[in-house]
Order: sequence, then structure tokens, then C-alpha cells
Amino acid sequence: MFTGIIESLGTITKIFKDQGNIHITVKSSLTKELKIDQSLAHDGVCLTVVEIENDTYTVTAIKETLEKSSLGHLKVGDEVNLERAMQLGERLDGHIVQGHVDQTAVCTNVEEQEGSWMFSFEYDKGPENITIEKGSITINGVSLTVVGSKINTFKVAIIPYTYDNTNFHNYKIGSIVNLEFDVIGKYVARLLEIRS
Repeated sequence: MFTGIIESLGTITKIFKDQGNIHITVKSSLTKELKIDQSLAHDGVCLTVVEIENDTYTVTAIKETLEKSSLGHLKVGDEVNLERAMQLGERLDGHIVQGHVDQTAVCTNVEEQEGSWMFSFEYDKGPENITIEKGSITINGVSLTVVGSKINTFKVAIIPYTYDNTNFHNYKIGSIVNLEFDVIGKYVARLLEIRS
């Protein structure tokens, strides 16, 4: 379980393809605090640490994960948003994030607004994947508030701190990002579907 508050950026140093899986090696300031078998969100995708060496660690993304997320598009040198699993008893500064990506979205517009930024995204609509005005959405692991919610598009406003300390500063029109829709909304949508 995560909160969507990014702790650090990591840099991809190696990608190794192994049949349908990929092993991703990341250089991060968090490495010294990690241990084998620990869960860590990478651009919002919960992955398990399988190896640690000096200031790098390695995680494995399986075929299912690659099909539902943007991890298959990563290249050496790319930055990823990192968050360790939340600890019970801590403040929940973002919202409840599972680290289970629902689908990807495409950035359709970036607009600078006198010190902040408005990002627009479009995704494939589905019955359980919805956004609501002022609701929560996770983009590449970042907990954000939805504005301009429509059937399969929405916008988010990004403050300078988030822009500088996550990989939002790398997004441009056409960038592919991971979406995790609000878990409570997904349950409500599923219950309504079952009852109809």
C-alpha cells in the first residue's frame, strides 16, 4: 500500500530482457535503505527488489505488468518516480494507492500557467476506469487531484515542487504514463455494474 507521495527519483542504469520479463536496474539514493523482497513503487507500479549492489538495485517486471503499464517503454537513463510502501501509523498525505496500475494514458497537452503547469491526459474508457471532478488519480505513482474530468480525459494541475521533484518535468505531448484510478471509485463502479 502506498500514498502517492514520491520520495525520490531513480535513474535506470540497465534493462535486461528475460523471455517475457524485464529486469530493471535503478540507481537511487534510497538503495541503502532497501532490502531484498521489499515492495517499491516505480512510476506507480509495485515491484519487488530482487538484488542490491552498491547504489543500485534490481526489480523484475513480468509480462502482465508490461502489458498494463508503461514500464516496457523505459530506456537506460530514464527517470522513474519512487515510493516505498507506507508504514502503519504514518500520516496518509496523498490517498490510498495500491501500486496496481489499471492502464496507461497519453499526455495530450502541457500548459504553463504562471508558475504552475496544467497537464491533460487521455485514456481508453472502461466501465470501472473513471475520474470525477476533484477526485483522486495516481499518475506514475503521484497522488493528484482531477480537474476537467470528462469521459476518457482529465487534467491535473502541477505545483512547482511536484514538477521539480518527480518526473513530471520530463512529460511532453505523447508521453505515456501509468494510471491507477481511485480504489474506492473502482469498487463503487463494480458494485453498480453487478447490481444492474
